Amino acid sequence: MPEHVHLLVYPLEQIYDISLFLKAIKMSVARKAKHDLQENKHEWMNKLTVKRGSRKVFRFWQSGPGYDRNINTEEELFEKFNYTHNNPVKRELVSAPEEWVWSSASWYNEEEMLC
Repeated sequence: MPEHVHLLVYPLEQIYDISLFLKAIKMSVARKAKHDLQENKHEWMNKLTVKRGSRKVFRFWQSGPGYDRNINTEEELFEKFNYTHNNPVKRELVSAPEEWVWSSASWYNEEEMLC
């Protein structure tokens, strides 16, 4: 989505700290976005710069903890899966989930065809 992201994550370990995972993703994406904006979209740097105390800092992600939740049933997993894939269609950004370049929908459709 242009202003947010949906991720479905399946931890490999029984005990994990989701905050470490989120921090790793957010830091990496923010650094790449900042670099790209500095190189190509200077006007956006001002929009994404906020005052923190007496200094100005780049903030790519919205402040706050985000909206994460545990999925406990297969039914809920498929509901979230379908919601995520159909979100760009609902927003009229594409006509089919597979058309959204950052979506896994086309990959899943190819996998279904192979089965």
